[in-house]
Amino acid sequence: MKTNLGHIRVNVSDIQKSLKWYEEVLDFIVDGSWPIENPKYYDFVSESGATFAIMEVESAKSYGRINFNVEDVDALWLKIKDKVDILEPLFDTPWGTRKFTILDLDGNELGFGG
Repeated sequence: MKTNLGHIRVNVSDIQKSLKWYEEVLDFIVDGSWPIENPKYYDFVSESGATFAIMEVESAKSYGRINFNVEDVDALWLKIKDKVDILEPLFDTPWGTRKFTILDLDGNELGFGG
């Protein structure tokens, strides 16, 4: 079976704190929220591919990994490396790309490559 990834959501413990982090550190842009009053869910603008979202939950934290393709991974690395918790510093992959992985505020692994 072939599939297309349509949506990725990670669980966060504090929606407003996480929203601010995604907007200010990674320059993500909100595309929608739910519920309309007092949102606990936000999704972000995506040029193509899967929609990425965060949702506040009161249960156990999520420790997933989501990989994002970016145009200039080196520039992004230089911009954010001193503002984030680094899991894997920028490195050359065996596939001829470069990648790094950080942790968001709730321990979700975010990989950026290009």
